Amino acid sequence: MLTSDHLPSTLAGCPPSPATRSEERQRAIGRRVQHERMRADLTRLDLVDRAGVDRITLQRIEAGTTDARLSWLLRIAGALAIPLADLVRE
Repeated sequence: MLTSDHLPSTLAGCPPSPATRSEERQRAIGRRVQHERMRADLTRLDLVDRAGVDRITLQRIEAGTTDARLSWLLRIAGALAIPLADLVRE
């Protein structure tokens, strides 16, 4: 029989760990960056040029696999002409 000690914390009714919340937040920010980039009808290379961030960095941000620096997000928001809050809202 499976007990709650054999289940991941999210399945056992426990809140997700801080690492899990942080990872989900990274993914959410990445989805917003990608959404706003596409809404602005920009390619990744267009945004890289406008924001002055590395191509791989932008790919990782959009994929949610990196903890984006505030300076990167500020540059990206500026290049997209949107408030930073639009990218990092909960």
